[in-house]
Amino acid sequence: MTSRRILVVDDEERIREVVRLCLIKLAQWDVITAESGAEAIRIAATEQPDVILLDVSMPGMDGVETFQHLQHNAQTQAIPVIFLTAKVQPMEQAEYKTLGGAGLIMKPFDPIQIVQEINRLAGWS
Repeated sequence: MTSRRILVVDDEERIREVVRLCLIKLAQWDVITAESGAEAIRIAATEQPDVILLDVSMPGMDGVETFQHLQHNAQTQAIPVIFLTAKVQPMEQAEYKTLGGAGLIMKPFDPIQIVQEINRLAGWS
């Protein structure tokens, strides 16, 4: 498999750790984590990940606001963002699509399938 660098952003430590372990063990990807939108913006600008997996519901700066900041920064606007969320009502899904993200992975997600989902949504498969 091609080595990729993924930034996982979620305010819940256990979610970050499950995703991190799955991506390392199943795909041998380099995984960076952030627990807030502000931290994600800083890390994305310096580390230039191949994809950002971004939780929508976070305290302070939520995922949508974080995404908008990433899109307005020349250093980060080209990085594909995949939303990770439990908010999956049709209206919410439509909002995420209009934002221009690479896609959506719903919580709870299948840890065994997350690598395939990221590959598909990032256009790597």
